[in-house]
Amino acid sequence: MSTTRRLRTVALLLAGAALAAGCAAEAVSPTPRPAVAHARGGSALAAVSRLTVKGRAPKTGYRRDQFGDGWASVDGCDTRDRVLARDLRAKSFRGATRRCVVLSGRLVDPYTSTTILFARGGASEVDIDHVVALGDAWQKGAWRWPHGERVAFANDPLNLLAVDASANRQKGDGDTATWLPANKSFRCAYVARQVSVKLKYALSVTAAERDAMRRVLSRCPTQRVAT
Repeated sequence: MSTTRRLRTVALLLAGAALAAGCAAEAVSPTPRPAVAHARGGSALAAVSRLTVKGRAPKTGYRRDQFGDGWASVDGCDTRDRVLARDLRAKSFRGATRRCVVLSGRLVDPYTSTTILFARGGASEVDIDHVVALGDAWQKGAWRWPHGERVAFANDPLNLLAVDASANRQKGDGDTATWLPANKSFRCAYVARQVSVKLKYALSVTAAERDAMRRVLSRCPTQRVAT
């Protein structure tokens, strides 16, 4: 097995294990407070200064399948179902013993603060959002990655949230400078997660994106980076 394939397999297994363990979505950020003169150590605000600032590369060559052909599957459970199982409440599953395929549940959407009922089959109002969009990642460094690393990125639970489908589609490939959740109480946690993902994968930010991150996080200087 090639090194790239080994890295891809290990990354997917770790992502699947984290989701299976029920890692919780980031909590809603604390009530915004006035900006402080400096970023506190270990905070998301401080972490912004560790991001590389560069211009946006062209989107030439980007396709969704550059990040894998749909959701990856680990032990028969695909990433979408694992995120639904993590983020939905009052869930029901197919089968009594194997809690894998989610049939129904209730989502308190972090982007809009509305409650959405999920039922498998038919048109779904619940999407799984890449917090750092795949197109944005492509333009800020992922175009250089081997295929296996892109697949791991697309299936990393740190970068995934179950959200309102219409909000997700409105966001598109937007970064912090061009799109923020309508739910203002979630913006700190959302931006902190973007900072965390970009640090983890050494993705760059534009100057406008960095400034927007600082602007949001200056209102919640104790917000920690997501893990």
